[in-house]
Amino acid sequence: MISNEARGRVKKLGEPMALALGRLGLTPNGLTLIGFGITAVGAILLAGQLWLAGGIVVFAGGVFDMFDGTLARATGRVSRFGAFMDSVFDRWGEALVYVGLIAGLHAGGWVNGPTFAGAAMAGAFLVSYVRAKAEGLGFSPGTGMAAVGIMPREVRLVILCGGLVLASLLGVDRVAPGSSFENGGAAAVPAGILVIEGALAIIALGAALTIVQRVLHVRAQASREVSERPS
Repeated sequence: MISNEARGRVKKLGEPMALALGRLGLTPNGLTLIGFGITAVGAILLAGQLWLAGGIVVFAGGVFDMFDGTLARATGRVSRFGAFMDSVFDRWGEALVYVGLIAGLHAGGWVNGPTFAGAAMAGAFLVSYVRAKAEGLGFSPGTGMAAVGIMPREVRLVILCGGLVLASLLGVDRVAPGSSFENGGAAAVPAGILVIEGALAIIALGAALTIVQRVLHVRAQASREVSERPS
């Protein structure tokens, strides 16, 4: 699990860069949109099977995304609308990344890859939904739920982008039209594809465990509330 204290220390490291961007006239909401744009470019690269470039750009978009909240806190411009914008565009960007992966893997002829990517996307969105629903009902207010579970967004980002970079180094080839693999026959799957599928499988399984961890966390809070009620 990544504690909120650890998150705070990492975000503190990015404060000088965030303030520098602020001095250029960029607002926290503007940084949110720029980070989303970078991520969208990464998704397009993945759809084009440019795994190395896509992995690097998606990671850059994820790192850039931390600057909006950091700038807002450092300049006293924190707002509920800003937090709303950040959450919405985070989810939108993550969706585009997985759609790009599905498109790229499908275009390359790898029949199992899109299934892994779809499972990872579903798990990632459920992790976020469980947090949002819990906080909306008054459980773990603030950022309390963010520290619960082994597969928050930061970990998913590192695993996915690390997998894409490693896959590129190992080699990822297209399935040749008319090949035995394309026609349902046996063929060696490149190590790079196995790495991408493995990274997606880890995200999907880790997300499932995180969902269970968060459900149990909320159940424990609900049980304490019941026990603390005056009889």
